[in-house]
Amino acid sequence: MGARRFEGKVALITGAARGQGRAHAVRLAAEGADIIALDVNRSAATTAYPGPTPDDLAETARLVQAQDRRAVAREVDVRDFAALKTAVDEGVAELGRLDVVIANAGICSANLSWEVSVDQWQETIDTNLTGVFFTAKATVPILLEQGTGGSIVITSSVAGLRGLPFLGHYAASKHGVVGLARTMANELGSHNIRVNTVHPHGVATGMSVDDLQPIITQHAATLGPIFMQTLPDVVSQPEDIADAVAWLASDEARHVTGIQLPVDLGTLTR
Repeated sequence: MGARRFEGKVALITGAARGQGRAHAVRLAAEGADIIALDVNRSAATTAYPGPTPDDLAETARLVQAQDRRAVAREVDVRDFAALKTAVDEGVAELGRLDVVIANAGICSANLSWEVSVDQWQETIDTNLTGVFFTAKATVPILLEQGTGGSIVITSSVAGLRGLPFLGHYAASKHGVVGLARTMANELGSHNIRVNTVHPHGVATGMSVDDLQPIITQHAATLGPIFMQTLPDVVSQPEDIADAVAWLASDEARHVTGIQLPVDLGTLTR
């Protein structure tokens, strides 16, 4: 790969057990970072796909160590602030500092907005929005105390920039993190801490929203085209998103803050 943009740095990643989170961990480790990898290691109550496992998180740690970097892996739910703060503090104490925060943990399910169950709404908002807030609340004071700047990258979605049908609860959460990121970018700019969001379309991960496709098919004539991309690939690979996140997190993007970076196969051009 050549570049070692994160030599001597430490990156914390939530949702690190598989998919995009694992890709971020491996990519930053390959460029020199030590990694604090956090994940819940269980299935969500309202999703149609199985969640990550302890073995998944252990494999992420192994892949980081295979890059000759240190890994601290902790099982923690981003909805539990006390537990999250403890995990963050333990990881930073072990690895010595913190430079990059990638708030990536999230869940997705599908339904017509007025048919989203109360439990579905609450679990999605609590994980995707409150979990990002808790991640920031646990890490920003550390970055401020260090006084050496930093980069926060939040995983949003095309649904954070567009009213994607059948994903009202998910879209609300992903729009929400954009507002939080833009505000924090203003607040933290004078401390040389940058805050940006990345916006994928479909990504080939364990998050397969099997309950979405039947609804799209049902409304294919009217709303189906909203989900179509312009590039020939049907989905992105986790490494495609990791490429963008690594750039945002690096000093190459040192003058970039408060942006919403689509990595979306051209869906937003329509």
